[in-house]
Amino acid sequence: MQTAKQLLGFRIREVRKLRGLSQEKLAEKVGVDPKQISRIEGGKSAPSLDTLEAIAKHLQVEMKDLFDFQHLVPEVSIEDQALRLLGMMDEERRKLAVRILLTIAG
Repeated sequence: MQTAKQLLGFRIREVRKLRGLSQEKLAEKVGVDPKQISRIEGGKSAPSLDTLEAIAKHLQVEMKDLFDFQHLVPEVSIEDQALRLLGMMDEERRKLAVRILLTIAG
């Protein structure tokens, strides 16, 4: 599962590429080291609020648009969701969940 930091980085990369900017050019406009843009886009570093504001300005988007990354989150199957939930339960609750499912399945 991807973290919000990783998704933010992917979104910044996506918008930067749509604008035809290299990491170096964006870094120059924002006033940071190109390595910092690389770390942000790679999800290894979170930008400060000031840096994020500058990135949004130079990518010509509102800051909120950089958090619009729902399309980057893969759909999770219902089976995967059920397995994840079962994995979070203790043995007693798992047994109860299975009994409920068997009752519903008829």
